[in-house]
Amino acid sequence: MFPAVTELIPHRPPFLFVDEIVSESADGLIARRTWRADEFFYQGHYPDAPITPGVLLCESVFQTGALFMARQAMAAGAKPGEGVPLMAKISDVRFRSPVYPGDATLIEVKKKDVAAGFTMMSGSIKKADGTRILSVDFTVAWKPPEKPVQQ
Repeated sequence: MFPAVTELIPHRPPFLFVDEIVSESADGLIARRTWRADEFFYQGHYPDAPITPGVLLCESVFQTGALFMARQAMAAGAKPGEGVPLMAKISDVRFRSPVYPGDATLIEVKKKDVAAGFTMMSGSIKKADGTRILSVDFTVAWKPPEKPVQQ
């Protein structure tokens, strides 16, 4: 059994867009997310025709990438919470099909390369029936958490 998503990454509701890890390998991870009708963003995107914002679909891929990196760090001996994901680059985002309230999705990330503390990955989302939703390439750094500046 996989650890809970919230044990691995710092994201929390209402900004957590991964429900569970489905499977993992040495170079990737697959997670699941069901987009619930009561999500806060459907109130305004769009009230009479709700559709999941593309930026949040991308975020679900990035959070899945963070889960992959957290599992990699733990395999190397790190403890949960010893790092946070920092987005460095996003490229080649392609949207193919919309996601509606109630849709179940599978989110897959694959490691492409690692260099100078950065992990380059590709990500994709498909509906449970195999319909392609999006693909994206991105780069993430895994850094020790820093304390916020007190003002």
